Amino acid sequence: MPVNEAGEYIVYWMTAARRVGWNFGLENAVARARERGKPLIILEALRCGYRYASPRLHSFILQGMAANQRRLVDAPVLYYPFVERAPDQGSGLLEALARRACLVVCDDFPAFFLPRMLAASSRKLAVRLEAVDSNGLMPLAAVEKPYPSAYAFRRFLQKNLPAHLAQMPAPDPLADCELPRLDALPPEITQRWPMAPAELLAAEPSALAGLPLEYDTAPVALRGGEDRAVAALRLFVGERLAIYDTRRNQPSEPATSGLSPYLHFGHIGAHQVFSEIAAAEAWAPHRLSASTKGQRSGWWGMGDSAEAFLDQLITWRELGYSFCRLRPDYAQYESLPEWARATLEAHAADPRPSVYSLEQLEQAQTHDPVWNAAQRQLLHEGVIHNYLRMLWGKKILEWSPNPRRALEIMIHLNDKYALDGRDPNSYSGIFWCLGRFDRPFGPERSVFGKVRYMSSANAKRKLRLTEYLEKYGG
Repeated sequence: MPVNEAGEYIVYWMTAARRVGWNFGLENAVARARERGKPLIILEALRCGYRYASPRLHSFILQGMAANQRRLVDAPVLYYPFVERAPDQGSGLLEALARRACLVVCDDFPAFFLPRMLAASSRKLAVRLEAVDSNGLMPLAAVEKPYPSAYAFRRFLQKNLPAHLAQMPAPDPLADCELPRLDALPPEITQRWPMAPAELLAAEPSALAGLPLEYDTAPVALRGGEDRAVAALRLFVGERLAIYDTRRNQPSEPATSGLSPYLHFGHIGAHQVFSEIAAAEAWAPHRLSASTKGQRSGWWGMGDSAEAFLDQLITWRELGYSFCRLRPDYAQYESLPEWARATLEAHAADPRPSVYSLEQLEQAQTHDPVWNAAQRQLLHEGVIHNYLRMLWGKKILEWSPNPRRALEIMIHLNDKYALDGRDPNSYSGIFWCLGRFDRPFGPERSVFGKVRYMSSANAKRKLRLTEYLEKYGG
């Protein structure tokens, strides 16, 4: 569709990069508005009918919307937070806004229902819809094939990422920005689709109770929002990064970043995280190694902990994002590598040491205290420690009647309870438990075949779990 040069404003439809700073989509929308001397509307909407909708997920998103509203109160834009209070209440809102718009800018995101929503909207709008990628340091469009392993993708990054490192989004795209401000939306829009009231943006329990959400999963203590995300980043860089390389696998050690939920909901972006790490390391691009052999450490020219963290943030995270973009079946069993499907199916009928129902697993009612503790952390905090999440998935495979059912259970529990569920990085972790991005391992075992095996007994030997088990043991 063409740009409507006679339109009254530009719309930025904030769907995945739910933040103001370090946001290519918002930066693009600001540039479009400045070019034309038009007002800018930022529409951030929250529907109630998405899969696994619950007070837990809604609260985290709403807290982010409230943070955006506070930050934009004096900005030269009209921030429009809309929250559905009935199924499909938001239907037609974007089209109504677009009828008076020059164009609509939105976020590109490769997973959950967002690609389908974007495709459907592009067919309905009468003006140009531009999707902008703010997902990672390597543009998704620059990755032309799905890579089978982190090693292969790391080699690709080492050859191609340096050219993109200078292309960083603005920390504040609205700084020193002069735009004509739209004081109010047309009455025919606000009467049908009123802005979310303060008590709803505050995620007040009484306000949430009136929403038709699919699940009643309770909110957690961790709060959403760009301000909270930046605080978590600075805590990590200032106090935890130094021990990340040596202690991140210890569940009782405060050595991980805690950024995964914020990255998933777009309350912080990978560019800002990278920039803070680089500043702490006094890093400059000339320190990059010339080697492109796929090494996990030494390529960036930073300290061991910074290198280890960036391998997670960039290599593993963006491997999952590019896979989801290039493989629409990313959440289906058939997307596993051929060797993994063959070995799992060869052992699908093997006797299981124990078989638990979804209900037993959901309530952490197994014989394994380590697994139960990890599941209780997920139930009550919305996260699982990074290392134990891998064990969590491996044991579900071992205790399910077949690998397909194991996959269904992992996705259900993760997407229902985890704040960072429904994310490409989350699906990478789940499918890694079944062989994605991995290789065959020997000896061949019952149930697992050649898929990598993990055990709670081994975790007890390797990890200091006393405090963790005391906290989450029941």
